[in-house]
Amino acid sequence: MVTNKRMKSLVIVQLAGGNDAMNTIVPYGDGLYYDWRKDVRIEQDQVLKINDYLGFNPALSSIRDLWDQNKVAVINGVGYPEPNRSHFRSVDIWNTAESVGIGDSGWLGRAIREIDPNAENPITGVNFGRGLPRALSCKGVPVASVGDLENYGLLPDIEGEQSRELALTAFSQIYGSAMAHDTVSQFIGETGIQALKGADILRTAPQKYSSSIEYGNDPIGQSMRNIAQVLTADIGTRVFYTSHGSFDTHAAEMETHTKLWTETSNAIGDFMEDMKEHGLEDDVLVLLWSEFGRRIRDNSAGTDHGSGGVSLIVGGEVNGGLYGDYPSLKEKDHLQGDLQFNNDFRSIYSTIAERWLGVDPDVVSNGQFEQHSFIR
Repeated sequence: MVTNKRMKSLVIVQLAGGNDAMNTIVPYGDGLYYDWRKDVRIEQDQVLKINDYLGFNPALSSIRDLWDQNKVAVINGVGYPEPNRSHFRSVDIWNTAESVGIGDSGWLGRAIREIDPNAENPITGVNFGRGLPRALSCKGVPVASVGDLENYGLLPDIEGEQSRELALTAFSQIYGSAMAHDTVSQFIGETGIQALKGADILRTAPQKYSSSIEYGNDPIGQSMRNIAQVLTADIGTRVFYTSHGSFDTHAAEMETHTKLWTETSNAIGDFMEDMKEHGLEDDVLVLLWSEFGRRIRDNSAGTDHGSGGVSLIVGGEVNGGLYGDYPSLKEKDHLQGDLQFNNDFRSIYSTIAERWLGVDPDVVSNGQFEQHSFIR
């Protein structure tokens, strides 16, 4: 169901591959950082200073500008008990908010179900990218997955509304007949019809969009532009998802990490400026996360899988600042060579669920977790 009332929207940006937290929010004021990092490090004179101890990697200059406007919350030491250094397992833990067993639904899928319990709007949740992230999966919850918004939809080359209606009717009849058979066929039929409806709604978004912002021509820049197109079209989408990477910097980290963060930071800066231009910056919250951090000690030109990461929250209604202590770099405080976590990532989910989306935080975060104050 599409409503005229402006609702709060959530944008998730996954930094796929395991972002190096130490080279994102840099503890330049701690000599141990330079002792542990002989090669893969940001020199003091390059750091965009937050205080006398921490600063942003210079590649995050656009995000630093938003920080100066009090629109960025930095959550230090993010993780979960008994961290797993496997990409697949750790991503699944973040996606499902289940760190012990194997979760059967995604945290965002559960949030969408709370927002739209009757699945009236097939595009309450939209993923920009290939496949469907586990975070968005949930039984009975339709989610659209878009590769290229400009060419998305059912036979987009069909011209004329009458021709389109005929095509939609034909495809609906095909899926409708499938629903008359067994349970699996019914599921396929229902999913197909929801996809048809979603595709036909989403195809209108680029036509409605007008902006003076020129996004980067890289994947994350174009994904954020697509999100802006759908968000400003006001067609009822509340949850957006995209990813960028790979941040799995075992080698050539200085070049790769700098490139990826420059693209990501610029895309976030452009997106927030776009939202401001459309009067929407107070209605959008952006969460940037990665499945884990990297090891404290570098391995010549790169870093290996670690724990203790960092998440960023961006938005006009964000209570900007640092949240949580930066993990100690002293060897006695290491977790097998990694940063210790001191902020459970599910506290972020719980905060967003209740204070931003207005849904049950315990359902979304899969338990009860202490909340942050990063939303005004």
